[in-house]
Formats: sequence, structure tokens, C-alpha cells
Amino acid sequence: MITISLCMIVKNEEDVIGRCLESVSGIVDEINIVDTGSTDRTKDIVNEFTDRIFDFPWIDDFAAARNFSFQQATKEYILWLDADDVFTKEDQEKFKLLKQSLSTSIDAVSMNYHLGFDDEGHVNSLLRRYRLAKRANNFQWIGAVHEFLSVFGNLVDADVAVTHSPLSHDSNRNIRIYRKLIESGETLSLRDTFYYANELKDHQLFEEACTYYKNFLDSPLGWIEDNIQACLKLADCYYELNDKENALHATLQTLTYDVPRPETCCRIGYHFMEQGQNEAAIHWYHQALLYDDQQNLGFQNTSFTTWLPHLQLCVLYDRVKQYDKAYHHNESARKYKPMDDRIIGNKKYLDDFFKKANDK
Repeated sequence: MITISLCMIVKNEEDVIGRCLESVSGIVDEINIVDTGSTDRTKDIVNEFTDRIFDFPWIDDFAAARNFSFQQATKEYILWLDADDVFTKEDQEKFKLLKQSLSTSIDAVSMNYHLGFDDEGHVNSLLRRYRLAKRANNFQWIGAVHEFLSVFGNLVDADVAVTHSPLSHDSNRNIRIYRKLIESGETLSLRDTFYYANELKDHQLFEEACTYYKNFLDSPLGWIEDNIQACLKLADCYYELNDKENALHATLQTLTYDVPRPETCCRIGYHFMEQGQNEAAIHWYHQALLYDDQQNLGFQNTSFTTWLPHLQLCVLYDRVKQYDKAYHHNESARKYKPMDDRIIGNKKYLDDFFKKANDK
């Protein structure tokens, strides 16, 4: 069985660090915590789980801090988490099985990252990240902000998930670091251009965000999944600027990179739905339901492959008076969101319709 070092960077995480370490302490062999300047009780809480606490002066560079944390590891593999991440009980058991079965020929392991949940507690946004890496390979973190672990070799995907469960965060931290880099005369990398555009969008600086998304998309070197997300986020910015024509063009641009993604299909479907072009809208929402590639490492919003297209198809089939199909799709949507008021309302409406039709 392999041995695993947990390596984390933290700062002022007293509200969440105990929860994180509690969820992982029984499944790793070593815990290394790098503190970048906490002034609260973070270190005291960490000390309940490990005495391997290291200080690293914060220099506005996440990759530098994470690389330092990896240097403290002594076991065969390194696991990394953020302080507001946890392993659920189910994923703790899955992780134990992975640890027992993983071959030492494996260089890195990706895991799902659960980012959001709907009202019923189902995961509705997720992506994959490489979480477990062989220490001997000396893989490096890259990027001052939105850093990534550069891995290669024999890579596998695990049926294990890390759950992101934040209580709060410094929403201005990342954009502040990016602006500092730009002001110092540093040219943003292509990847940082994309993530800086995201920060601008999140701060509702939509016109500036459009500029950086377009700069990113002008390059032929972007990762396909980032290109597609950049198009969709650019479309969002145009919608906020009340420019629906360019929003549609940005959405359609995703089709130049790969097969239509579910979100693209739903957006095009909604465009036709707004125009009253019901058959065209029906086509595109059905396309969203056909997509079955869950293995890419890009961001996934499961709404676009589950309840949302079914709900819209219910409305559309009602418009074209195909009530059996409308009922079928509403029932399909109800499997995912049984307490949704819209879906409950649709069921009542269709039940009443069929009752009246049978009474005639």
C-alpha cells in the first residue's frame, strides 16, 4: 500500500481547517501545513492534528507557496487540499480503497472536485483536478494565481471526490494580485489572461472582461475547455451589457472548438425559444441531453444535462401541443428536482389537462 503526505497552504483558516483535517487525518500518513501568515487560531487548531507546521512568507504567489509545501513531504505520494475542502464519509472510504490498490507505476491521480449543490443536495457543478502526485517526480506548481500542478506520465482518474465547502473568502485577493502583476509591467500568460478575465467578470467589470476574453481567444494555444468557457463567459458579459447579438455570436463560437457542449446547446435552445422558434429550440435541448462525455477536466454544470433541458422541453412541447411529451420531460426533470415549484406547477397543470381531456 502506498504512503501519502498531505501538503496544504493556509492563512487565517480557523473556521474551516479543523473540519478539513478531521476528514483526512485517518487516510493519510503525514500532514504538512504551510502557514503564510495567520493571525488567528489556525496554527493552534492544526497542532491538534500534526506538529509538522512550517512558515512561509506570503509573496503574492500561490505556486511558490505550494511548491514549498510539497518540499516538506516525505512519503511516496502527495495529496493537496485547500482549507475549505473536505472528504465526505463516502469519499473517505473510496480514498482508502484507492490507497490500497494504487500501483506505484501511477504518476498522478485526478479526482472530482464538487463545487456546488442544488436544493436537494445533488452536485450541480464540478471539475477534475490532479490531487495525488508521486513525490519522486518533483512535479511543480505554476502560476501566481489560479495555479495548477503540471503533471505528466502515467495518469489515472479516480472515483473519489473532494468537496469544496467554503464559509467565506477574500473576493478581492486574486484580482489584486493580477493588477499588481500588470502594474509591475509583467505580461500575463495566456492562462492568466483567461483567469484575470474571470476575475473582472466576477467583479462586474464587464467591458474590461470582454477585452481580456477576446485577447485570450485570439490565441490558437488555449486549452479547448478554457476556450469554450471563455466564449460562454464572454457571452454572459455581453448579456450584462445588453448586447444580445454579440452574446449569441460568442456562444456560437464555441462550436468552432469541439462538438457542442450541453451549456452551448441550452443557450442556443433558449435563443430560439425566445424567438418562438419552438422546433429549433426542441432540437437543441435534445442535443444537450445526448452529451455523454464526463471525462474531460473542464468545468461541468450538471444542470445542462439533467433537469434544465427537460424542464424547457416540457414548456416547448406544451407550446406545440404535444402534451404526452411535455409530461414525460417534466417527469424526467422532477426526478432531479422533486421540490422545484416550476416542475410541481407543470405537473399540476398537465394532470388537470389530462383529467379534463379524459372527462370529455
